[in-house]
Amino acid sequence: MNTNEIDKLNSLPVSGDLTTDVRSILTEARQIVVRTTNTAMTTAYWLIGKRIVEEEQKGQDRAAYGEELLKNLSKVLTVEFGNGFSYANLRNMRQFYLTYGKSPICYTLCSKLPWSHNRLIMRVQDSKAREWYLREAAREQWSVRQLERNINSFYYQRQLESGSTAQAEANVDHIDTRQFVKDPYVLEFVGLPAYPDHKEKDLENALVGKMQDFLLELGKGFSFIKRQYRISTETSHFYIDLVFYNYILKCFVLIDLKAEKLTHQDVGQMDMYIRMFDDLKKGPDDNPTIGILMCADKDETVVKYSVLEGSKQIFASKYLPYLPTEEELRRELENSGRIENKED
Repeated sequence: MNTNEIDKLNSLPVSGDLTTDVRSILTEARQIVVRTTNTAMTTAYWLIGKRIVEEEQKGQDRAAYGEELLKNLSKVLTVEFGNGFSYANLRNMRQFYLTYGKSPICYTLCSKLPWSHNRLIMRVQDSKAREWYLREAAREQWSVRQLERNINSFYYQRQLESGSTAQAEANVDHIDTRQFVKDPYVLEFVGLPAYPDHKEKDLENALVGKMQDFLLELGKGFSFIKRQYRISTETSHFYIDLVFYNYILKCFVLIDLKAEKLTHQDVGQMDMYIRMFDDLKKGPDDNPTIGILMCADKDETVVKYSVLEGSKQIFASKYLPYLPTEEELRRELENSGRIENKED
């Protein structure tokens, strides 16, 4: 245990209750052991992968030589060290080194994650996406299941402006709000049929009932304020479907649900909601309010020739009430220009 870890144990708050304090010390100590073990095993697997690659490079026929080498090594290691050194796992260790061997930054990030997380992330083809998943999985302490879901749903690419929220938080005055908006949103957890076989009220009820899942899908910094939030003028009352506050952006986020194709009237309505909210609800230290039109479908003409074009306050994003196939999601991202068309 290093000095920083000892200092962390020493700095644990004292409650005055012996049982509570001892429980806190043991819980933190166990977490330190887990983190230390993860780092040690990640380093070991990286070194094993490096050694395998070096050995393979001595062979005349690399493919055949490498396959036989791993099979023989697997037999010896399994006898001596037990399960965990199968042919497939040794291939993963080799790929681990080949993927990150020349990237000190990524390797440092890898050491903060368990091997199960690293195995998933190293299969991501885009190097920028890999680094982003490494960083966010460590920062947000994603479970394996959550990480796999985020990778399979192209979480990184679905952000309107892919970037590091760590950099954003370090430079609050120059945050691009597009980093916090996705398109499309994947809402498979709501359990609703695809458009047009559900209503806006069905979607709203499902999202409120699954708020924890929805907050994870929305991304970092969101906290739920209220559904059907009323804002009033001298003559009229208006109701916003869902209102959130983002503590990183330091602003309110209004979400209007549209279980049909987006229209220019929807855009105008959201524009009015934002102006009213800024005038009636925004505090002196809050940044300008953001509005997200979450719709079942979009008309690109409406997007192009409305205030949505180039706006940093109003966004239109499709939602998918199911987990799409990789091909379906790739098509959505190609249409929105966030990944290159495979035929280009």
